[in-house]
Amino acid sequence: MDVCWDKQMGLVSQDPVLFSMTLHENIAFGDDDASIMRVEQAAKLANAHDFITSFPDGYGTKVGERGVRLSGGQRQRIAIARALLPNPSILVFDEATSALDAESEFQVQSSIEELLRHHATFANDKCLLVVGHRLSTVRDAQAIIVVRDGKGIERGTHEQLLAMKGVYAELIGRQVMQWPT
Repeated sequence: MDVCWDKQMGLVSQDPVLFSMTLHENIAFGDDDASIMRVEQAAKLANAHDFITSFPDGYGTKVGERGVRLSGGQRQRIAIARALLPNPSILVFDEATSALDAESEFQVQSSIEELLRHHATFANDKCLLVVGHRLSTVRDAQAIIVVRDGKGIERGTHEQLLAMKGVYAELIGRQVMQWPT
């Protein structure tokens, strides 16, 4: 479930829980004082505002049980907006793109990149922790930690880890992605 504890930590998991409510209510879930302006701001940060406003009822659109009326990428972006709404100090993406198709993964990844690139206050005073097996999810991180058997065995940027020619480089070699240099 995607939650926020004491507004200090937000979590976006690989299978977000949405409720049979409106998009506004799903984003504002747990925050009874969330104004439409705050909900819209969170949706914009999560790259969800445009698809939300494309629905005839906009933020008043009911998503159905577990969000069945939305695509996987749309559900994830609603979960991101919900996690961003309380402005947490720590935001955790736990395999947030692992269950998505390539296009939905791209949209969610774009949301994360947009958040970090264009919202400097978020990037400067927050901690974003991304847990992922898809290396495309972590490639642009400031620091990547490779974990094996519960222990961090390598740490560095994408380029530093490739140069080490260790486990990370081996994992990159196994994946069929073609990344530009």
